[in-house]
Amino acid sequence: MAPSATAAARTLSKSEKSSTNGKANGNAPANGNGASPAASAAEREAIETKYRDFFWTYTEEPHRTRRLEIIKAHPEVTKLCGPEPLTKYVVAGVVALQILLAHLLRNTSFWSWKFWAVGYVFGATSNQNLFLAIHEISHNLAFRSPMANRLFAIFANLPIAVPYSASFRPYHLTHHKSLGVDGLDTDLPTAFEAVFLDSILGKAFFCTFQIFFYALRPMVVYRIPMTWVHLLNVVVQLSFDYALVALLPNYFTVNSLLYLLLSSFLAGSLHPTAGHFIAEHYVYEKITPTARDPANNIPVPETFSYYGPLNFVTYNVGLHNEHHDFPAIPWTRLPKLNEIAKEFYADLPQHRSWSYVIWRFIFDEQIGMRCRVKRKQGGRVVGGGTAVAKVAAWTQEEVEA
Repeated sequence: MAPSATAAARTLSKSEKSSTNGKANGNAPANGNGASPAASAAEREAIETKYRDFFWTYTEEPHRTRRLEIIKAHPEVTKLCGPEPLTKYVVAGVVALQILLAHLLRNTSFWSWKFWAVGYVFGATSNQNLFLAIHEISHNLAFRSPMANRLFAIFANLPIAVPYSASFRPYHLTHHKSLGVDGLDTDLPTAFEAVFLDSILGKAFFCTFQIFFYALRPMVVYRIPMTWVHLLNVVVQLSFDYALVALLPNYFTVNSLLYLLLSSFLAGSLHPTAGHFIAEHYVYEKITPTARDPANNIPVPETFSYYGPLNFVTYNVGLHNEHHDFPAIPWTRLPKLNEIAKEFYADLPQHRSWSYVIWRFIFDEQIGMRCRVKRKQGGRVVGGGTAVAKVAAWTQEEVEA
């Protein structure tokens, strides 16, 4: 369950408290029922009773505010923005590696230890790398041309064996523009997940099969319209899968496709690199009763970074505060951003091990599906989804950033 009101207090700095008026965009804080922080005690109690299992807040997401502060203090960080040419070569190498391994395992039994060992050690790591390559590409960080990025993402998608790159982009950009906004941010657990997975077994099930939750959850929250890019993604991927199974019998077999599918499953299961899914935004801090009360406008830490060695194979996605602060800075330059603006990042909460993140998520009773920050205001849907944004104050340049 979520940390209780009697959990050990976490000391909040004065700077945190001074930046929590929730009015950075000129909008009076509001909750889903239209009540303000000045609402009656009875109204606040009703809201908090209804939503007590999540960390509800009236404050805006912290990254835009910190981005402006960093640019003011270190204007040179804007020069770090822009595509990283190295990305396309890394992607091409990993795609080639996975196709080679699919070829080498074509006659190996699916149920053999060798098949699963290669799938776990090499396959899952490679496909997690490709998941995060598509994440980079969704921010237009492989090429300057947006269309080149869309098409290259479809290429990076090939060893994943299931078409998803085209649909990932609008959902992920909405996650950036609507961080924590209920009904918009599809990275948030649904009410069904929060209720039925609130146990050790439930959390273990989630961690084992989280790839399916992340794949299916967006369609439950809201749907984006089908475009020709989505259709191309599906056609190219299914053609590639069919070629492996039926058109190149001397080089690939059904086992080749099973290897790629197993790699994708394990990449989103109990694998060290899969820890980033949970580590990025689940609240692992002990929260004071005062901070738990949304009327007090005290920010709860909602993004956590990781600076360990697994960043080497995951496009530095562990530097997640840095990434959300500056989504236009590619993976190779995020460490430089941290170095330049170190005074902004040194005191932020962080994880030291993604494996421990998974272990603690499952077995720590104070960590669970409800340990997420939610807000009832702000944000924007990117990609024409059917959900209606609470506040559509983003410029076109911000949407495409």
